[in-house]
Amino acid sequence: MKPNVGTPDRIARLVIGVLLIVAPFVTGWAMFANPVWTWAFVIVGLVLVVTGLIRFCPAYAIFNLSTSRTNDK
Repeated sequence: MKPNVGTPDRIARLVIGVLLIVAPFVTGWAMFANPVWTWAFVIVGLVLVVTGLIRFCPAYAIFNLSTSRTNDK
């Protein structure tokens, strides 16, 4: 697994991921009364955080994309 997530992309993934995980529990928005929306936000947030931490995105690998500077193709 070569890293394919660069630093700016990694930071964005981590910040957005944490915001998506926290949003259902602190905002009080009406859409989060439905548990489907709560779980959707939490799952997408977890995926973003995990891909940001491990610096590998399977979707990038499928489409042969990389935002990492160490791109050894």
